[in-house]
Amino acid sequence: MKIHGYSGEGRSSGEIQPKEMAEISLVATPAELRRIANFLNKAADTMQRMGANYGHEHLSDRQPGFDDSPHFVVIASGLADD
Repeated sequence: MKIHGYSGEGRSSGEIQPKEMAEISLVATPAELRRIANFLNKAADTMQRMGANYGHEHLSDRQPGFDDSPHFVVIASGLADD
C-alpha cells in the first residue's frame, strides 16, 4: 500500500503534484470513521469483483456528508486476493 497526498496550499489544480506520504492523520468522529470503514469495505468488494476494470472511487461520491472534506480516493494497486 502507498499513500499519496496533495497539499492544500492554494495553488491551481494544474500546479498541484501528488507526493508520497509517510504518515497521514484522520481527525474524525467515531461516526465518520465508521462511514469511512464502510466505504473502504465496499470499495474492496467492488475492486475484487471488477478486477482490472476497477479505476478509482471517491469517498464523497459514496458517503453523504463528506462533500466539504479533503478528497479521499481509493485506487487499485494490484489484483491480489488479499
